Amino acid sequence: MQPTPTTKAAHSWPSLDRLKGFGPLVALVLLCIAGALLNPDFATFDNMMNVLTRTAFIGIIAVGMTFVIVSGGIDLSVGSMAALIAGAMIVLMNHAGAASLAPIPTVALGIALALVLGAVFGGAHGFLITHGRIEPFIVTLGTLGIFRAVLTYLADGGALTLESELSDTYSPVYYHSIAAVPVPVWVFLLVAVGGVVILNRTAFGQHVQAIGSNEQVARYAAIRVDRVKVLTYLLLGVCVAIATILYVPRLGSATPTTGILWELEAIAAVVVGGTSLKGGSGRIMGTVVGAILLSVIGNILNLTSIISVHLNAAVQGVVIIGVAYLQRGRR
Repeated sequence: MQPTPTTKAAHSWPSLDRLKGFGPLVALVLLCIAGALLNPDFATFDNMMNVLTRTAFIGIIAVGMTFVIVSGGIDLSVGSMAALIAGAMIVLMNHAGAASLAPIPTVALGIALALVLGAVFGGAHGFLITHGRIEPFIVTLGTLGIFRAVLTYLADGGALTLESELSDTYSPVYYHSIAAVPVPVWVFLLVAVGGVVILNRTAFGQHVQAIGSNEQVARYAAIRVDRVKVLTYLLLGVCVAIATILYVPRLGSATPTTGILWELEAIAAVVVGGTSLKGGSGRIMGTVVGAILLSVIGNILNLTSIISVHLNAAVQGVVIIGVAYLQRGRR
């Protein structure tokens, strides 16, 4: 029997989708080649590790953001959330250190607080969105202001700084390397692999995609939509906490400007990686490539001065708008 045009189209679309999935990777390879040609220092091992280390913070958050966006949601507060978590960690660790608690248990206490706060903040977002019936944009826009205002209050408009002894104990979390690869890169890899497994190999991941595709149909299919949505925001909150845990020992401080535009970078990484802002499907590895690609753009700008590094956020904004334009009408 001769295949009909409809049948041929049905067979061609999966192949086209697979080809589109390689788009971010091809763009990354071309950017790396361009960077190496523009500046030989770009292709050095140290620079590559530097790029990956700086990617780790946004990349980890972007993995969590992928689940939220695939489910049809959005979170604009992740940068402010990270700033508040960082400030709370520093305040607790400084108080514990002043109370003569040993440095290692003090740092462990700060890390535990970060994970708890991330889960609580993320869970609160999910609860307000599902049970409060408030749009995700409004909820997270509101908490964006709340989180940063609370941090500014705690810091009295200045900076919260970790005590020097605690900073020395904590610094290996960021500066130490395993097999010549920095710890943040290893953590980023583990989070990405975990995200791939959860999204593609578990019932929870399938439910997230089903809700993003058609929430009403998902309810008819007996999927616990509200519970899944709350868990996606909770997962994102934990990812923000993990990123913050890695970020605090880098500078040992938190200020009202900490984490500014992280939400833009995380959303950009997700969108560039091929996840539709309309929800329904997404690729964690695409998000990882998207995060690295954006970091490479920034690194090339730093090394070559093609345009001012102060325009990096503008470049990311253009990328988001451009990719969203290309995704128009896509589910």
